[in-house]
Amino acid sequence: MRHRMMRESGGRPPEWNVGRTDPARVPDPRSKEERLAAVEDFSRRTVAAADFPVYGVVAGLLRGGGAMGGWGEALAAFETSGGELAWVEVQSGDWSSVAGPYVSVRTYRPDAERGEDLPELEDVVEDERDRVYDHLGVDEGDGPGRVRALREWITVDGEPYPVEVHEDRPVLWPGAPAADGAAPVWAGRLRIGGLTVTVCGRGVPPGGVELGGIADFEPYLRGRAELLGELAARRARQVPVEERELPPAVGLEAHRELIAQSVAASAAVEAQVRAGRTPRRPRGDAYEVRWEVAVRQQMRLATENREEAVTALTAMVNHLNRLARHTHWLIGTPEGGAAVEEVVRYTVFASEVASLPAQRAWEQLWRERRGGGPEVWEEHRLAEQLWLSAWEQWRTTRSG
Repeated sequence: MRHRMMRESGGRPPEWNVGRTDPARVPDPRSKEERLAAVEDFSRRTVAAADFPVYGVVAGLLRGGGAMGGWGEALAAFETSGGELAWVEVQSGDWSSVAGPYVSVRTYRPDAERGEDLPELEDVVEDERDRVYDHLGVDEGDGPGRVRALREWITVDGEPYPVEVHEDRPVLWPGAPAADGAAPVWAGRLRIGGLTVTVCGRGVPPGGVELGGIADFEPYLRGRAELLGELAARRARQVPVEERELPPAVGLEAHRELIAQSVAASAAVEAQVRAGRTPRRPRGDAYEVRWEVAVRQQMRLATENREEAVTALTAMVNHLNRLARHTHWLIGTPEGGAAVEEVVRYTVFASEVASLPAQRAWEQLWRERRGGGPEVWEEHRLAEQLWLSAWEQWRTTRSG
């Protein structure tokens, strides 16, 4: 189980419930103080049970001038597996500034590589950019900027350790003032005894960082509570997309745009998985906005309430995402465009489209997508074959 304050971007299931309720917006009967106290108590008990040394920055950071006063050290994340602490990550520096200085240090339990593949350094850099987007609302871009590999030395308890470093110098985001340009982000991994330690930083060179074992976690626990409180306050000031004024949709265009973006994002994630990378969807709220516009249009055209519209669009998007994975013709062909149009019209108007058997086969497949053992999964496989066969029959009829 993973406990962290930054976005988790991997491990998504094949079908995304894109309309699910955000757990962060579900009311909690406890007060803010009670919630933060519970988090701090759980974190304290967990890290106290660590049976391996945990490292953090002991020197090398010069105090910055973050606009939000976000300077200090904090417990950033930890993960348990089978009741055992797998790794602990701490952060130091100015978390509220894209210029830094800021460093995170993740210590894995001994011989962690034997149980799982550790994240690539490129993914560690992207995790840091996810943090900046989630915490500060700054999108530094999805792709690499000017990448270079370095060999550096990081001091640990007074001794130099060699480390290979992946550094990425991002291009400034649109409209960024020159003085607030994003600092290069780097990540490196080193071995300290039998431990693996991953270090990621911005606004401070790798060679300027000195690590040491953490003897007292209390400052990090207090920092975690303070940071969670600041993030909660920032989140409370944000206007949910459901409450924003958005441009009205015209006809079925919102549905078409939602499908196009979703299928493209799904294909990108599939490519990342095949390449052995952490699957990520693009940062930014463009998808959320497009989703909300489509929901409102679905409610209007189909005379549905919000829950019904969300359910309908979730099934629609996943229908075409899966069809794109199982066929070669959905994207970039006339028949693919016709299929999208029929799925949209069936979703909105329940129209008697030519692909009606495929639409109904998908409804059955989507209803039975969860749970069960081998027998249920065999039924699911057969239902999927019937659905794909219905689409092939539709194609044959069109070409004939």
